[in-house]
Amino acid sequence: MPDREKQTVTVIAGPTASGKSGLALALAERLGGTVINADSMQVYRCLERLTDQPDAAARSRAPHRLYGILDPSEPCSAGRWRELALKEIDASLAADRPPIAVGGTGLYLKALIQGIAPVPEIPDKVRAAVRARLVALGNQAFHEDLGARDARSAAAIGPGDTQRMIRAAEVIEATGRSLTDWQSEPPEGPPGHLGFRTILLMPARDTLYAAIEARVERMAAAGALEEAAALAARGLAPDLPAMKALGVAELAAAARGAAPLDEALVRLKTATRNYAKRQITWFKGQMVADLILTAQFSESNRKEFFTKIL
Repeated sequence: MPDREKQTVTVIAGPTASGKSGLALALAERLGGTVINADSMQVYRCLERLTDQPDAAARSRAPHRLYGILDPSEPCSAGRWRELALKEIDASLAADRPPIAVGGTGLYLKALIQGIAPVPEIPDKVRAAVRARLVALGNQAFHEDLGARDARSAAAIGPGDTQRMIRAAEVIEATGRSLTDWQSEPPEGPPGHLGFRTILLMPARDTLYAAIEARVERMAAAGALEEAAALAARGLAPDLPAMKALGVAELAAAARGAAPLDEALVRLKTATRNYAKRQITWFKGQMVADLILTAQFSESNRKEFFTKIL
């Protein structure tokens, strides 16, 4: 539990479709708080339906921050999100509104609560140059080039792991130091005036999987297919984080006629269940929560949740 002398940030975590966003909204309404996004895909514009971002009705009930703030062409790291989140937390506290961070991206939440290696921000010019080099060389040659510059990082990263290779190459080029060196530095912890109370939602898997099935169907009916098609039409680099959002590849294939829609939805449901499994594993191994709730949140059980939380 956070120190009583510190200002409390409530963190609501859990796998996809566990009811995190609904709980965060209900709690923000009850406390007069601000909902701050901690989902790595919900930071992007043009993915509102694909990533199931809070709609206009939800946003009218409480302030929501860090949703749809970046173009899909911009990569967002845990470090960049952390800086943005801390600013929003301080702004919320200054307005006397309790901050409520919500999301299922474990690395973002870990960076917020425990801190992060002090890797300097990478200039856009370096990011662009590294990505251009990858396109020109291909994965295998790019990996060999990384090995010549940063042997330790390259040894820990396979040539198929495009995103981690790019990150390591950016860091060595921009700073002259290996990413491995930076990661061995003591982490930059959260500001001393903040304390965190973590609530972890961990519903039964059959409940979670049923919610995932319903969510995918709802997203498809709300325009996710058109979103995926529009994003694919932009021709963005496939290694960008936004291009790896669940549903982009599956629904873009359906939109261009490469796969029937019903088959694409089946693949998306499977991919989402597998993602939820990975989230559950991460939270069990990496997060020590102040409160674990084993039911899925919904408006019908709001009272029972509040009895345990407040």
